[in-house]
Amino acid sequence: MADRHIPVLCNDVVHVFAPLFASGSSEVRLLDGTLGLGGHSEALLSASPSCRILGLDRDTEALALARERLSPFADRFSTQHACFGTCAEALDRMGWDRIDGALIDIGVSSLQLDEGERGFSVRSDGPLDMRMDAHAPRTAADIVNTADAATLREIIATYGEDPMAARIARAICSARERGPITTTAGLAALVEQAYPQVWRAKSRHHPATRTFQALRMVVNDELGELERFLKSILARLAIGGRLCVITFHSLEDRLVKKTMKEWSQGCLCPPHVDVCRCHHVPEVRLLTKKPVTATAGELARNPRASSAKLRACEKLCDWQGERP
Repeated sequence: MADRHIPVLCNDVVHVFAPLFASGSSEVRLLDGTLGLGGHSEALLSASPSCRILGLDRDTEALALARERLSPFADRFSTQHACFGTCAEALDRMGWDRIDGALIDIGVSSLQLDEGERGFSVRSDGPLDMRMDAHAPRTAADIVNTADAATLREIIATYGEDPMAARIARAICSARERGPITTTAGLAALVEQAYPQVWRAKSRHHPATRTFQALRMVVNDELGELERFLKSILARLAIGGRLCVITFHSLEDRLVKKTMKEWSQGCLCPPHVDVCRCHHVPEVRLLTKKPVTATAGELARNPRASSAKLRACEKLCDWQGERP
């Protein structure tokens, strides 16, 4: 599985951190907050003998495969079973007060998508699970079989951005009156039938793709993890440290864009204030004015990179004041 894994925007990730490797430092400490199958970490460890990485993942199966893949770098590579939203605690356990760079890639790994029994795939049958951490308490089946129609509609509309959210929610509630929905194939067929035939004919993707995405994001609290990560990571970056974030969903990309823009601004006083009172200075320099996306060549090799967006910034200073 690890051999088939293709990390998205890998060359672009290495490019973001390359200046750190060229600085002459004997040790460049990086956090890979979403280790997955280790593709990005492998490229970074191969790029410089000074690179040392702490890799986090909530998926124990992925961690085991990544450790095997990265065993040639065992003296420069460590792992922890943790979510990236708890990166501060993970760094404390590692004894790293400051790091030189951090990377998160907030997509579903090939391991999760390709194995039907994990419950992520819209095309492979399996239990309706979708938990990245198998020890987490709530599955997609729990949501599908207990949430009311209004809640289901909101989940699918907000996180899946599906125009058929209301129809899908009603179809789910109607179907579960006949019995619980427990498999991915069952849910996928149900959602497909809820779509008008003309919409099904026009779509390049399975009609249930957005519903599955929405449920996965809620089951794993993906937006919440991102918010917690962004609130804590800047304080752990050293001056000159770099942050690289890859997203696959518009909600996540908007949050990253907004946060990095705020960090990069000077005065944060409200528009009606004539004289600056916050004395805020830019905390970061944006390294990507616009998100980096996959080239045609990469898309030909890895179609799953089609929605990937990379944003990066470099830390300029530690801001000690309070935000207005």
